[in-house]
Amino acid sequence: MTTEKHDIVDTAVAAGSFTTLVAAVTAAGLVDTLKGAGPFTVFAPTDEAFAALPAGTVDDLVKPENKDKLTAILTLHVLSGAVHAADIAGKTLSPASVNGEALAVDGTNGVTVNGAKVVTADIACTNGVIHVIDTVLLPKG
Repeated sequence: MTTEKHDIVDTAVAAGSFTTLVAAVTAAGLVDTLKGAGPFTVFAPTDEAFAALPAGTVDDLVKPENKDKLTAILTLHVLSGAVHAADIAGKTLSPASVNGEALAVDGTNGVTVNGAKVVTADIACTNGVIHVIDTVLLPKG
């Protein structure tokens, strides 16, 4: 586990591999929330994960008229409370994301969230924890 130095947003910015996520969080108006007291658990898709979406998807989502849809996608990646890898190792859980939809978290063979693989776990932040995932989670609806 890394040492806590920054909040979730500043940690993501400093990492350099979450520019799309940070731009999306900014477009959705969620920066202040994710800089809040928390704690939060964020399943953070890499820029490569966003790039794997169909062409034009991200550009479309960050438009002001799609803020609600973007917010629904982003809040699917957030849990209230800090959940570390050790908390889910060997278990399957269905915690509710901040958007209300339950996530399928499987810690029995590595860790997956709705099928997305956690590629880096337990990046500690002052207001929670980040787990890096290889796929953007999309709401069921």
